[in-house]
Order: sequence, then structure tokens, then C-alpha cells
Amino acid sequence: MSRIIRIAAAQMGPTQRTDSRADTLARLITLLEQSAQQGAELVVFPELALTTFFPRWLLEGQELEDYFEQSMPNPNVQPLFDRARELGVSFYLGYAELTPEGQRFNTSVLVGPQGQIMGKYRKIHLPGSVEPRPGAVYQQLEKRYFEYGDMGFPVIHSGPALKDAIIGMLICNDRRWPEAWRCLALQGMELLCVGYNSAAYDPNGGDTESAALRTFHAQLVAQSNSYMNACWSVAVAKAGDEDGSGLIGGSCIVDPDGQIVAEAATLGDEVVAADCDMDQCFQGKSKMFNFEAHRRPQWYGPITEQVGAIIRK
Repeated sequence: MSRIIRIAAAQMGPTQRTDSRADTLARLITLLEQSAQQGAELVVFPELALTTFFPRWLLEGQELEDYFEQSMPNPNVQPLFDRARELGVSFYLGYAELTPEGQRFNTSVLVGPQGQIMGKYRKIHLPGSVEPRPGAVYQQLEKRYFEYGDMGFPVIHSGPALKDAIIGMLICNDRRWPEAWRCLALQGMELLCVGYNSAAYDPNGGDTESAALRTFHAQLVAQSNSYMNACWSVAVAKAGDEDGSGLIGGSCIVDPDGQIVAEAATLGDEVVAADCDMDQCFQGKSKMFNFEAHRRPQWYGPITEQVGAIIRK
């Protein structure tokens, strides 16, 4: 049986604070349809795809509440699920989740071709701060608005709809932490889906990182971790000038050898697609990164026993 999945990276241009939810959803549906026209079986959307990147502001009250989804799907998002089911296409979607218990998470879901949620992930590596930085025009307040993910790093056994691929999900900053990829790969992950909203400048106030350097880093982590875990990865941005704050693009599809096989060329709404053969993972998983043969976890204790670096003499 062929295990080739045609996958689309559905990059979004900016979503402004004044844009209506209906307009944003219409853009997502258009990208879904364009992906289906290119033969995509799976479409990967960005992090927080339904809204602007609201953690850049200090918010409270109803304005903040309006950015969160109390269920998924819900009436505001149902048309996307319905259109995907009509087209027989699966998708990854990032959004802000408000649970019935009042918890808030930066979340993604993988939705199957019949509109069913196949799996959920909650972002673990939250960047930024709880309190705003004095004098900064734009903030990075994910630690203020979201709780740390509480689901670990689950994989999804996709079944026949997606060629029995074993799929993992991460969100934005997670992709920079190799521990996250390795936890998924130790469960046999063959495909990693990750959406991001990454600033085109240092969101912590530094001035040493350009948009070009940050885009290079975004692609570097996808390439290196795909290689070291012998998996495909699809990394998808929300990009461009969003309410005066720049976001990088660089959306890409990377093969298990760490090579970019498809890459966005703009900072706007754009679809790029590739045929991704899950059996291509076998080479790395059975040789260079044969975990059973080569890993030595008895020496990896510091990875889980400490947080900060400890200089030992």
C-alpha cells in the first residue's frame, strides 16, 4: 500500500485586530479549497489561526474573552469543518481554548476527513512573560493568558484516512525544543505538524535578531529535528504586518533527511503542497536514528532532572 500523503502548508497573511471573525474564517476556507484543488489530503494551518496574535497586547475583560473558543467546533467555526468534510480533507488548526473549568490553553487539533477531531495538543513551551515589559509597544504575554499544556506529547494513529501515519503536533515555540520532538519520535512519529506566529524581531526586547535570521532559525529547527527524528514536518506561519507588528513567514514542508521540499515565497495567504511518503522515514529510523540500537538513556538524566544549566567543576 502506498503511504504517500499529499500535504498542504496553508500559510496565512496577517489578521488585523479589526478583522471580523467571519472574514478570517472565509480566508481559512479559501485556503482549504485551494489546498484541495492541489490534491491535498491534509492541510496545516497556523497557530491561533482564527484571530490576530492577541498576546502582543495587555488585555482584559470581554475583549480578551472574545479571542477564546469555548468548544471545538462551535457555530463560528463549523463552516470550516463542514467544507473540509465536503472535500474529504483533514486539517490541523491552532486556536485559543477556554475549557468548561475555566482553563485557558494555546491549543491545536487534528481533524479527520469526516470532520471528526482525531487528536488535541496544548502548547507546553510558553514564551514571554506574565507581566508586561515597561515601555514596550508590543508584548509577549502568553504566560499571562495561557496555562502550560497538560497533555504531554501525544501521537495520533491516523488510520486509513491518512495512510496509517503516526502524527504529532507542536505549537510555535515548542518546535525550538528538541525534547518535544524526541518524546514524539519515541512513540514512532512519522509526521509533525506545527503552526506558528513568530515575531520578525526579538519579542523580548533585544535588537540582535533580524527577520531574516529568525526565518532561518524557524526553518533550521524544522530541518534539523526532522533529520534527527527521521520524520516529515510541516511548519506553517501566520506572517506579515499584523497591526504594525511584523511576523515572519518561511512556511515549509521538510522531509526525513532534513531537506525542504516545499516553501512559501510570500508573507501572505499562500498554499504550498508536497507528496510526503511516510515510508521514507524508514531509512533514518532503522539506521542512523535507530533508537533501540543506539540510545543510552541512562546518561540523559539531566534533561528531566533540572531546568536551568548547572556548571559543574
